[in-house]
Amino acid sequence: MTTSAPDVVPLYGLTDDHLAFRSVIRQIAAERVAPRAAVIDADAEFPEDVRGLFADQDLFGLPFEEAYGGTGTGPLMLCVAIEEVAAACASSALLLAVQDLGSLPIRLAGSEELKQRVLPRLASGEWLAAFALSEPDAGSDPRSMRTRARREGDEWVIDGAKNWITNAGVAHAYVVFALTDPDAPGSRGMSAFFVEADEPGFSISRLEHKMGMRGSPTGQPVFDGVRVPAANLIGAEGEGFKIAMRTLDHSRLGIAAQALGIAQGATDYAVGYARERIAFGQPLIELQGIQFKLADMETRCAAARELLYRAAAKAERGERDLGKYSAMAKLFCSDVAMEVTVEAVQVLGGYGYVTDYPVERMMRDAKLTQIYEGTNEIQRVVIARALRG
Repeated sequence: MTTSAPDVVPLYGLTDDHLAFRSVIRQIAAERVAPRAAVIDADAEFPEDVRGLFADQDLFGLPFEEAYGGTGTGPLMLCVAIEEVAAACASSALLLAVQDLGSLPIRLAGSEELKQRVLPRLASGEWLAAFALSEPDAGSDPRSMRTRARREGDEWVIDGAKNWITNAGVAHAYVVFALTDPDAPGSRGMSAFFVEADEPGFSISRLEHKMGMRGSPTGQPVFDGVRVPAANLIGAEGEGFKIAMRTLDHSRLGIAAQALGIAQGATDYAVGYARERIAFGQPLIELQGIQFKLADMETRCAAARELLYRAAAKAERGERDLGKYSAMAKLFCSDVAMEVTVEAVQVLGGYGYVTDYPVERMMRDAKLTQIYEGTNEIQRVVIARALRG
């Protein structure tokens, strides 16, 4: 007697809809984004045309639920999209990753009124978002922040400065973290606010000159008596640190996806180069030393993808160990990106070191993925704390 096997629900994986959407995004990245990547990097140019393209193709809607104008396709599809774009241009991929990061506090803890007011404009790409947590003296330690917000009637007044903020100067909507009770113990005095860029007293004091991700502006927003309505408080007063940590548990996945895209893009380019380049009378890829490099690069990318997709599935299901898995994915994918791009430069030799070929740009871009959204040393702390229980 035989019985049919029960239906097996995979822990994670791409559905037919995911695959179809990935094909569309891959084509957009290859035909419209990749040809612009070198100029975006060389000129440190914010890619306004790519932003418009992503808005036209509804890519900014990927992080959002359908109720707020989004695609409702979930974290895994967002990671796939970021990965595909990053393989062509890491700076352009940050447009999607930061739209997710900058909107997450509102999606996780904002009032329904705030969600209805803000999220549709972000989902359409009309507005770009930014996440303003880090400060000149409070990068990996947000408890040391000095930005203050005080209540005056029906408004909050914000004073201070942030640093290392992606989308500085191009974002329309900033989620700003400030101390509302400096005397509260630990992190209990921090709160989160929604601030529009056209509010009086808001300015960008400087933009950084960076080694990589040069098409994505990073800078220092300043708040000089910026007034926002009380309704712009995100969550309850004093919940800012908790909201920031919940946000990063989710948003690290986007940086992991960006790192993976960089790594896979570098691997694919190195493979193509090795097939065409003739050395010692044969294609470079026929040399065992090169074969071993490429095999290791592809293996690392595949392993990173499995961990990232597993973590994204946990985000979709709301599993309690998401924080640990997102930290592991960000740590592993960014380390892989750095290792793989260094090897890609080596495969190309002297050509890998010049700007005529994209792998030197990919190597510069990869380095930042080990630093932002929590350095990899901080990711190890997060993972170790989860193990400690």
